[in-house]
Amino acid sequence: MKFGPIAAACLSLALSSVAFAQTTMKISISTAQNSHQGVAIDTFAKEVEKRTGGRYKVQTFYNGALGGERESIEAVQLGTQELAFSSTGPVPNFVPETKILDVPFLFRDKAHARAVLDGPIGQEMLTKFDAKGFKALAWAENGFRHMTNSKRDVKVPEDLKGLKMRTMENPVHIAAYKGFGIITTPMAFPEVFTALQQGTVDGQENPLPVIISAKFDQVQKHLSLTGHVYSPCIFLMNKASFDKLSAADKTAFLEAAKEGTKANRARVDEDDAKGVADLRAKGVTVIDNVDKAKFVAALAPVNAQFEKEFGKANLDKIRDYK
Repeated sequence: MKFGPIAAACLSLALSSVAFAQTTMKISISTAQNSHQGVAIDTFAKEVEKRTGGRYKVQTFYNGALGGERESIEAVQLGTQELAFSSTGPVPNFVPETKILDVPFLFRDKAHARAVLDGPIGQEMLTKFDAKGFKALAWAENGFRHMTNSKRDVKVPEDLKGLKMRTMENPVHIAAYKGFGIITTPMAFPEVFTALQQGTVDGQENPLPVIISAKFDQVQKHLSLTGHVYSPCIFLMNKASFDKLSAADKTAFLEAAKEGTKANRARVDEDDAKGVADLRAKGVTVIDNVDKAKFVAALAPVNAQFEKEFGKANLDKIRDYK
């Protein structure tokens, strides 16, 4: 059977498009592209494309363009979105086992937190996502959370009493902040700047990289380096979408997430190193000599509750991890 030149050209085009069939997937974050989370998903997208020879392309969305973190995680669970990168704020609503990571003053520093997440404790926790419709690709990082507000300097826990603070939609955070006497107001991240600007809330708490990229210095003049909670981030993929991949492509996605994590953590370190000076230059009063022991002591009743809920042995296993 002979093909004319036009039919032959069409056939070769059809064959070449089969050879280069590209699957596009979406990934989203709630923060700006120029942030530690933006670096994470941009690196991930580039690595996926490179490692799969361009057969998979990851489209990146920033600033809550596809909804807040909770909506994005729901979309991944439902399969209406393939991927999301989120702080662990809303994650316990889907995978309750992750709640333990949000206990205040659980981690000594970033090196300790990273060692826990990259080691057996964190890796075992990633497997808990499978039963809920997710494939958790890798832990990444938001950083240690600090408090900002528009009312006053916060040096000791008593200074927090009566402040109306936006919190994440996270039961552990809410219980802890109530322990400080804070009036907690859970809300999705994309709504926070406006809420601060309009005075709906007095303050919020987030790691320095988030405070900087969200330009909270425009609406908050007091920052206290409380470092009260370590906030991980996570690369999540729809389980069915992951299961459809070939073995080689599964490895490609997992390795791409690892590279994204490396870039993300490096950016957190950079933001942490220069963030305080940047914010001071923008007129923010920074309290960097917070008496942590007083904050820990103020949470004693709440911590007793956490020990009941999570088991003291489980908390100590994380606290003592070397």
